[in-house]
Amino acid sequence: MTELFIADSATGASQVDEAVHEIARRSKVASRVLATATRATKDEALRAMASALVKNDARIIEANKLDLERGKANGMEPGLLDRLALDSGRIQAIADALHEVASLPDPVGEVIRGSRLPNGLRLRQVRVPMGVVGMIYEARPNVTVDAAALTLKSGNSVILRGGSAAASSNEVIVEVLREALEGVGLPADLVQSIDAYGRPGGVSLMQARGLVDVLVPRGGADLIQTVVRESKVPVIETGTGNVHIYVDESADVEMALGIIMNSKTQRVGVCNAAETLLVHRGVADALLPAAFAALRSADVTLHVDEASAAFGDGSDSFQPATDRDWATEYLALELAVKIVDSLDEAIEHIQTWTSGHTEAIVTASYESSERFVSEIDSAAIMVNASTRFTDGGQFGLGAEIGISTQKLHARGPMGLPELTTTKWIVNGEGQVRP
Repeated sequence: MTELFIADSATGASQVDEAVHEIARRSKVASRVLATATRATKDEALRAMASALVKNDARIIEANKLDLERGKANGMEPGLLDRLALDSGRIQAIADALHEVASLPDPVGEVIRGSRLPNGLRLRQVRVPMGVVGMIYEARPNVTVDAAALTLKSGNSVILRGGSAAASSNEVIVEVLREALEGVGLPADLVQSIDAYGRPGGVSLMQARGLVDVLVPRGGADLIQTVVRESKVPVIETGTGNVHIYVDESADVEMALGIIMNSKTQRVGVCNAAETLLVHRGVADALLPAAFAALRSADVTLHVDEASAAFGDGSDSFQPATDRDWATEYLALELAVKIVDSLDEAIEHIQTWTSGHTEAIVTASYESSERFVSEIDSAAIMVNASTRFTDGGQFGLGAEIGISTQKLHARGPMGLPELTTTKWIVNGEGQVRP
C-alpha cells in the first residue's frame, strides 16, 4: 500500500507546490493564533471535536465503507483492512482518547530548567510549540484524529497526507474536526488535508522547508524511508515493528503463553505486535507444544527453524524459517519461531534483526532481565509483559503521533512533550557582556 511521491509533470508539480505551500502558509498563521490560546480553550476544542465525531459517526462509517470496499477490491491485506476499518465502537474509542488528551497537562510553557547567573541574569528554558507539523501516513483514519488532537494540545497546527486508501474516511473526519474548531472560535486551518493533491502533494509537503517545521511519516518501511530520503523538512522517523519475544529458561510457562498470544493475536496489523518468538532450549519442551497448539487454533502461520519444528504434533503445517522471516514485519497472523541455547544467542539474534521498536523478555531471573534491558537497544523493552503495551494511550500519554525508533529529539511513543521544542528566556537588568 506504500505510495511513492512522483509528480506527473513540471507544470503539474508547480501548481501543486503553489497550492500545498499556500496551505502551509495558512497553517503557519493558524499556529500563531493557537500559540496564545489558553489550556481551557484548547481543551474545549478537544471535547468539541470528540462530540462532533460521535455525532457524525454514521457519516464517517459510510465513508469508511467506501474505503474498505476499495481496499478489498485492490487486494489489501487483512491486517491493513483491520487498521482501516471504523465502526461505532472504534469511533467512540477515538473520541474517548480526545477526552483523555484534554485531561492531560498542557506542555506549553513548562519550565525545563532555570538558574540565576553570577551576573544576575535569570535563565529559563521553556517548552514551546513546534509550529506546523506535517503528517504522511497510510490507511489509518484514527491517526487523522490522533494527529489533530496532539498537535492542537501542544500548540501546533497540522497538515495531513493520509493516502488514497483512507481518502473517503479522512475527508469526512477532517471536515468534522474543522467544523468543531470553528465552533469554539479557533481557526479551522489548524487541521488541513492535502489528500486532494495526491502523490505530488506529498512531494510538495516534503519540500516545504521553512513553511513546515517538522514532518512525521507513519506507515510501512518503504513510505518511511522514502520520506527520510527525500524530505527537505526535518523528519522524526517512526519505525516499523519487527518485534521479538524471548522466553528465558527460567520463565513461567503459563505467563509466557499468555504474553505470546496477546502479543501476536490481540491485534495483528499494528507495529507493536510480535513477529518473532525466541525460546530457550531449556523451556522448549514445556512451552512449545502448548504454544503451537494455541497459535494453530488462532490460525497463525508458523515459520520455524529446524529445532522448533520437532515440537509439532504432526498436524502442524510449518514453513521453514529463512533470513527473510527473521527480517519481516508480517502485520498478519504469521510468526517466526527459533530455539536458542542461551540469553547471549537471543540477544545476538535480536541485535541482528531488530527494527529497534519493541522487544520483550519473559523470565524469572533478575539477572537475565537486567542484561536484556541493558544490552538490547530498542525504543521499548518489556519485562514479563505483552509487546502490545508500546502505545501512547497505554503509556498514559493520551493518543500518540507515532512511535519513534530514532534517537534524536524523541524515542518511543510520542505524546505531547515530544511535539514541543524549547526556547531560552533571559531576563536582565541592563547587563552587558564584558
